[in-house]
Amino acid sequence: MSPWKRFWKSGDPFIWLTGGALALSILMVTGLTLLILVNGLGLFWPADVVRVTLTDGTVVMGQVAEREAIPQPGAPPATPPRYRIQVKQGNRDLTGSDFVWVEEARIAKRETPPEAVVIERREWGNLYGILGVVKEGGRVVAEGPEAGWGELQARLPQAARLSREIRRIEKKEIGAINHAQEKIRLRLRRLALGNVPAGLEVERLRQEAAAWDARYREQEGALTLLRQTSTGSVTIAAAGGKEKEVPLAQVVRAYRPNAMGLPEKVGFYLAKVWEFIADEPREANTEGGIFPAIFGTVMMVLIMSLAVTPLGVLAAFYLREYARQGPAVSAVRIAVNNLAGVPSIVFGVFAVGFFIYSVGGTIDQLFFAEALPTPTFGTGGILWASLTLALLTVPVVIVATEEGLAALPAGTREASLALGATKFETTWRVVLPAVMPSILTGLILAMARAAGEVAPLMITGVVKLAPALPIDGFWPFLHLDRKFMHLGFHIYDVGFQSPNVDAARPMVYTTTMLLLLIVLALNLAAISLRNRLRRKYAVSAL
Repeated sequence: MSPWKRFWKSGDPFIWLTGGALALSILMVTGLTLLILVNGLGLFWPADVVRVTLTDGTVVMGQVAEREAIPQPGAPPATPPRYRIQVKQGNRDLTGSDFVWVEEARIAKRETPPEAVVIERREWGNLYGILGVVKEGGRVVAEGPEAGWGELQARLPQAARLSREIRRIEKKEIGAINHAQEKIRLRLRRLALGNVPAGLEVERLRQEAAAWDARYREQEGALTLLRQTSTGSVTIAAAGGKEKEVPLAQVVRAYRPNAMGLPEKVGFYLAKVWEFIADEPREANTEGGIFPAIFGTVMMVLIMSLAVTPLGVLAAFYLREYARQGPAVSAVRIAVNNLAGVPSIVFGVFAVGFFIYSVGGTIDQLFFAEALPTPTFGTGGILWASLTLALLTVPVVIVATEEGLAALPAGTREASLALGATKFETTWRVVLPAVMPSILTGLILAMARAAGEVAPLMITGVVKLAPALPIDGFWPFLHLDRKFMHLGFHIYDVGFQSPNVDAARPMVYTTTMLLLLIVLALNLAAISLRNRLRRKYAVSAL
């Protein structure tokens, strides 16, 4: 036997092959994770503001976002490399773009002025420059970078409180009034549909509507008063000699990164991370937080889990425990396995036709006729999106549960039956607990897939910006008909639909990182529960 044949038959090549495949898989996953972390973690760090003077006298001020080599096709081999930097100059309303590329060879002077200030605005993105004057009611109260900075820091908390109060009135007070007015409108319409155009009930509802109208005018007056109270502003001298006056109510925060020490920068970084997790999005989702998307994703996965688990487990139990094994059952198993390979968008199209138009339309006709032609359940919503994903992932739960049932020794069932237990008691008290780890394995795989799916959600309920969460303080508190935000769709929308791609790119990586963490947390919770069940029933079997 030749040495090569002896080596092949020894099995060592297969060990190297399998080990190499595992190493390659780990390398790919690690590389992807590192790419996301490197590009995402730097989004919130307050980088220094540089002021660059070019050889032609042009001045650019901002934060360096990227440095790359300039391609030189056809250049001789000894040609020195040329580089350029991408500067986030902000000031979109002054310059027309947030980013600008600067060739390093054209830079005549580069400095980091300590008085350079960054103003985060609610609209138009960041503003970079040197602080000029701070005004109150049109009157200058401080002038110059240092005096102005102190006055700005003293006035920003009050401006922030006013902004929060305005948002509170808009969302809670006026939101509650609008909700009540809409309820009254629907009740009046229901009475009209029931041929009750007048009467005591109608009169009472109209009086309630008039009372809510009066309350609305009160809140509107309060809002006007608050907006008139906020008269402070700050003037920033941007690079190139342009000036911009910003109302303090439009300022989210102001900071001077060049004058910040490491502890201040770390504190700033952590504050921005918290804002990213807990706040609402701004500027077409490219700034601010993504809390509505986190909430929508987690809630959709939980609803999906509640729907897919009983459906998949019951189907698997019937196939393995009750159905007569034969060609029909084999055909069903083949169909279930093939269902896992159907493109997800097909499930979305099916859900639009079945869940939304058929089931939702029928529900609207029966229970929400007064709201028609505006649909309630006859349009996309978190319930239909969750059920679509439950349908998409049910083969995973069925297969995992069936594998667990097949691995359970027949003697376990026979011992239970021999002790006098019925078939149902054996299934409920013996078989089901024993296969619970397999069920949870299927659920873990289903949750991981559901959290990352986007295509079917785009036509069954997800939106770019949801005005309200599916849970709030209005009866019935849980609003399954509402549209919702989703992290996967948020990544797609920010990454591929945003008009400002350079500004949105770091947000894509950061959102991806957060989505991975949520999937990891959900999976770890399910794995922890599965391991506890395994230990519990392993001890019970002793």
